Amino acid sequence: MLDFDQCWAALERRDAGADGKFFYGVRTTGVYCRPGCTSRLPLRKNTQFFETLEAAEAAGLRPCKRCRPTENSAASRHVAAVERACALLRKSETMPSLAELADAAGISPFHFHRVFKQITGATPRDYARTHRLGRFAEKLDSGEPVTEAIYASGFGSSSRAYEAAPAGLGMTPGARRRGGDGQTIRFAMVETPIGWALVAATKRGICMTALGDDRENLIAALRQRFPAAEVIADEAGLKDWADRIVHFITSPERNLDLPLDIQGTAFQARVWRALQKIPFGKTASYSEIAAALGQPKAVRAVAQACSANKLALLVPCHRVIRSDGELGGYRWGVERKRALLAGEQGAVGPEPTDGAAA
Repeated sequence: MLDFDQCWAALERRDAGADGKFFYGVRTTGVYCRPGCTSRLPLRKNTQFFETLEAAEAAGLRPCKRCRPTENSAASRHVAAVERACALLRKSETMPSLAELADAAGISPFHFHRVFKQITGATPRDYARTHRLGRFAEKLDSGEPVTEAIYASGFGSSSRAYEAAPAGLGMTPGARRRGGDGQTIRFAMVETPIGWALVAATKRGICMTALGDDRENLIAALRQRFPAAEVIADEAGLKDWADRIVHFITSPERNLDLPLDIQGTAFQARVWRALQKIPFGKTASYSEIAAALGQPKAVRAVAQACSANKLALLVPCHRVIRSDGELGGYRWGVERKRALLAGEQGAVGPEPTDGAAA
C-alpha cells in the first residue's frame, strides 16, 4: 500500500529517485506522470497515487507526454548507455577515443563525458586505468610472471606499468606477486564497544582495518593477507588513527577521512569508491550501487566486493543493505553492522517522514 503523505513529499521534491516506485495522476487533467516529472505541481486534493502504470490507466488516465512514464526513464537510459561504453573499455587493449565511446553509448560526445562521470564516479580514462590495474593485480596474484602480466593486462610498456603500480597496487609489481615481500606493515590493536579493532598501514596509508572478538585472530588475518611482508606492532605510531576509529564508533559525527592504501581489483576499487560516497547516516542497496556503477545486473558482484572489503568503517560497506530493507551480511558480523548504523542514524536524527531511500 502506498502512503499518500510519503508519495506527496517525494512529488513536491520532484524526486527522480522515486521514478518507477509509483506514479501520480491528476484528476482534473486526466494525466498520470512519474514523481520526477517537471510539469506544474498539481493541487494535493486533485492528486492520486498508483503503484503501477497499469493501475493508473485502469483509472482512465493517459500517460504524460513530457515525462513519458511508459518509457524507460532518462536515468535508466543513461545507465544502460554508460554500461555499453564500460564494456568497450573493458575489452579494448588500447584506450578508445571519446568519439568511439560516445558512439558505443549512443550519446553525443558533448554530453558523454559528463554522463559517464556522473554515473561511474570516474572519467573514462580513470575507469580504463583502474580496470587495467585490476587485471594486472589478478594476474600477479595468480603467480604469473611480471613481464607477462604487464602485457596481458594491456600495458603498452613495462615502464607504464611500474609508474601506475605504486598508486594502484600499493606496492611494486614484484612485491605484489610475492605477497608483500619487502614491505613493512605496521599495526595497532584497540578495544571498542563492539569488540577489538585492528588498524594496519603501509607507508602509503591504511591498508587494512578489521573488527573482531579476538586479538590474535585479527593479527593472524593480517599476516595471511600479507604473508611475505614484515608485520610489526606499532601502537604508538598508529595511536592517532586508532583513536579516531574508536571515536567514530562511540560518537559518530561524520565520515572518517584517513589516508588509504586501497588494494583490490578494478571492479572492487570502483565499488569501494561508490561506498565512500554513501552519505553519513544513510544506506544504499546493493542494486542501487550496481546501478550507480553503470552495471545494474552486477548486484551479486557488488555484494562480493563488499564482502571482500578489508577496510572496515573507512570503506563503509556497513551502509549497504538489501533492497527489501533487511541488513544483509557483514564481514565483521551483522550485530556490529546494526550497531554502526544505529549510531550513525542516531547522530543525524530521525529519517525524513517521506521515507525516501538514502
